[in-house]
Amino acid sequence: MAFVLGGGGVRGAVEVGMIRALLEDGITPDLVVGTSIGAINGAVLAADPSWTAVERLTRTWTSEEANTVFGEAVGRQLHRIVTTRTHLISPEPLRRLLVRTLGPDPVFADLAVPLRVVAASIERAAEHWFSEGPLIEAVLASSAVPGLLPPVRIDGEHFMDGGIVNSIPIEAAVRAGARTVYVLQVGRVEEPLSVPTNPVETARVAFEIARRHRFARDLATLPEDVRLHVLPSGGSLDGDDRPLAFRRLDTVRERIDRAYEASRGYLARSGAT
Repeated sequence: MAFVLGGGGVRGAVEVGMIRALLEDGITPDLVVGTSIGAINGAVLAADPSWTAVERLTRTWTSEEANTVFGEAVGRQLHRIVTTRTHLISPEPLRRLLVRTLGPDPVFADLAVPLRVVAASIERAAEHWFSEGPLIEAVLASSAVPGLLPPVRIDGEHFMDGGIVNSIPIEAAVRAGARTVYVLQVGRVEEPLSVPTNPVETARVAFEIARRHRFARDLATLPEDVRLHVLPSGGSLDGDDRPLAFRRLDTVRERIDRAYEASRGYLARSGAT
């Protein structure tokens, strides 16, 4: 049984509510697969797939440390992108947050259940899967959102956000042998797309098409013996489509609670347990 955790920035808080609903129903993973923010949530879950993970994730998402990851003053972020020419946000607050949550030097082998996280290789223009070795560097690579965080260098290769190549990595879970898959997604695939009317909307819609194409293909080619459950996010919030939505950590509690209620209802209706 696999949990697949998709990417989506601050909207990834919904995955905490989904995890809570699943664990309360007695559903635990034998494998965790994650992309971007799903790699972060997935690493915490794989370390201890119990109620402890829910508590730890909730504390992490609502902590002052989490706010420092994206909530730095806009002036400092603008200064950074001018000086670096590549990114708005320093990766160090996120690294410190991961160390505080996962420990100083965790490796994949330390985890209670197997974890696989995906990142995009710059040099090879391809997806790359991490499943062994140092954990924090792999998670940072998977969550290096272009323009927000810098690429991560590992063994001479540079990596960016896994959502570029595989935003909801169902195929990886199926390849690993999972025959029951729970998809924890942030809600974007639930929302209809409309024809854009300005440059910002055009960029957003183009990115969404690229993200959803892979997801749709994975659904269409799903083996007949695989049982798939796509958990509901509880819906988007006003302002989620705005350029600075990634800073909205004040919405975390509401996202967690809404996803928990929606997922609990889905599990009750579907008989997924």
